[in-house]
Amino acid sequence: MVTEDLYSQLKNKNPRLRERAMGQIADERTEETIPQLMAILDSEDVVYRRAAVQTLGWIGLDSVPSLVEQLINSENETVRASCAKALAAIALNFPEDSFPPSALKALKVALTDENPVVKISAVGALGTVGPPAFEILAEALKIDDLALQVALINALGSLGDERGMSLLGAIAADESADPYLIESAKSALSRLEQVINYGKAGPSH
Repeated sequence: MVTEDLYSQLKNKNPRLRERAMGQIADERTEETIPQLMAILDSEDVVYRRAAVQTLGWIGLDSVPSLVEQLINSENETVRASCAKALAAIALNFPEDSFPPSALKALKVALTDENPVVKISAVGALGTVGPPAFEILAEALKIDDLALQVALINALGSLGDERGMSLLGAIAADESADPYLIESAKSALSRLEQVINYGKAGPSH
């Protein structure tokens, strides 16, 4: 039975106790669990908020409808950023599940959020999703926002999608681009080459 005391353990300074509570909340969840965790996403207590994000990430796909709704509609930027981070946690924890199109769409919308933290959190989530997010990340490079473009380039460099080679190569070779973008693209390109080559070779034993 999930009790209020268990939720208060999400604030505990001891990471082991927090993690135990997160696991128990996720394992013993009821229909009240996701709404209760969503209600924590605007908490000013960073430890408490992050623990709620991680727990939603452990719950997985059942959390997606609530996260998508709040990512798009919440007026609270902390909640929007937390929703993006929870979607990233779901992508990380359940790589074998196909990432829901509704979540991809919401993260695409979040790339144009007025808050920089929400935008960067959305890039992080899309980067975690992997190749299914390639087109959204590539398209967003047209947005005139240097910090966002650098984050997008870095995400594309880690994605392991060969389509990124020509895209990053073009930015790296574009002498009219911002020098910071050119440098970011060069470093992302070499990282992408390593990721692709590692994927082809397979992990060595």
